[in-house]
Parts: sequence; structure tokens; C-alpha cells
Amino acid sequence: MFLDRFHTIQNGLIRISPAQASQFAREIAGDYNPIHNPDDRRFCVPGDLLFALVLGQYGLSQEMTFRFRNLLGGNVDLEFREEEDGTIRVFDTGGKLYLEVSRGGEHTSDVTVIENFSRCYVAASGKNFPHTFKPLLERKGVMFNPDRPMVIYESMSLSLERVDIPSPSLDMHNADMEVAGKRGNALLEYRVTSGGQPVGFVAKKIVVSGLREYDPEVMDQVVAQFNRLKEGS
Repeated sequence: MFLDRFHTIQNGLIRISPAQASQFAREIAGDYNPIHNPDDRRFCVPGDLLFALVLGQYGLSQEMTFRFRNLLGGNVDLEFREEEDGTIRVFDTGGKLYLEVSRGGEHTSDVTVIENFSRCYVAASGKNFPHTFKPLLERKGVMFNPDRPMVIYESMSLSLERVDIPSPSLDMHNADMEVAGKRGNALLEYRVTSGGQPVGFVAKKIVVSGLREYDPEVMDQVVAQFNRLKEGS
């Protein structure tokens, strides 16, 4: 499976090293957020990797909601637990909760369907910056701290007309953000299509911390640095 390189399993527990998490962020998601760099003191595992691991282990359901409860550091032993009501929770061995997933409707364990959906979702997610966030921040007149950008998942939900989607694609439908002081709550909405036909939607809630007044020159420098990192990968 395409996720094998990005985690290890020992004694039934899943562990993600900083190097594996960073490789996933850059190679699969095209995500160069500094908090996914192995040597960053604020390092955390991409939420997209946890999303993909859940789908890889439990399959794709017609209705799913992912709620991210805590940031996950590197080399943490994780237990993926399925409750009697179908809820999936991801804990560490100390009982700390990182992810909670509710689901319903039709279900598929088809490996090809799951990989294709995971890849298309993660690729679309990786385009959040600068493609989506730069114009959104500019429109709102705010930006994150360029030295300490904190842009993290709060939740993600998906709703599909069916789960047998051979070649899914995610296209941005709408992006908006509510600003409250130094905090922004962004909502990104995507349409899911297959063969040019609509088959569902995805909505992501993202928290942006440390907001300040938008500075076009500084933002251009941030984008230029992002592009240099991407070209050098």
C-alpha cells in the first residue's frame, strides 16, 4: 500500500517518525508548512496522514467526519480503536486522544478506491497554500505570522452519493474565514466529481492563529520561499 513508507507497525501500534511525516507532507500533499519539518520545535504530523491511515485501515464510508483533538508529535505509539457504535478514535498509549472519526452510510474496503480518494483529497489539501489561502487572507486584510505560521486542522467532513468512485477529483467550491482578533476560523468547501459528474462534497475547518495586518510584500516573500522549497524538493 502507498502508505507503508510513511508509518511503522509494532505490537499492533502505529508509529510515525518526523522524517516519514515530512516526506508524506512534501511528496504526497505538496505541503511545505514549517511545522512538518522534522527539525522544527513545533513539529506535528500532518492531519492528512492520519486521515489516509484511517481510510487505509477502516475503509471509505459515504458519510465521514474527522475531528482533530490534539496535535501529534513524532515517534508516538498510537492505537487506532473502533468502538461498538462505529466511531474510530486514535489514542497514544497514555490515553491522549488525537483524532475522532464518525461515519455512516455505504462503505467500501476496495483498496484502489481508497487509495485514489486518499490521494486526490490529500493533493487538493496540499494546494491550500498559496492557491486558496493567499487570496482569502488578502480579502480579509489579515495574514499569519510569517516566522511562526500556525495553520492547523480542526475538522473535516465528507458526504458522497456513492462510494464506488473510480477516479475522484476535488475542486475548490468556496473559501471563507471569520476573523476574531488574532484568530481566524476558515471554512474550505470542495466538490467531489468523478468522470465530470458531481458525486459529493468535502468541507474542512481550519484554524489560523497569530493573525496580523496583511502585508503584500511580506506575503510575497512567504510565497517565494514556499516555491523555492517546492522546487528544491
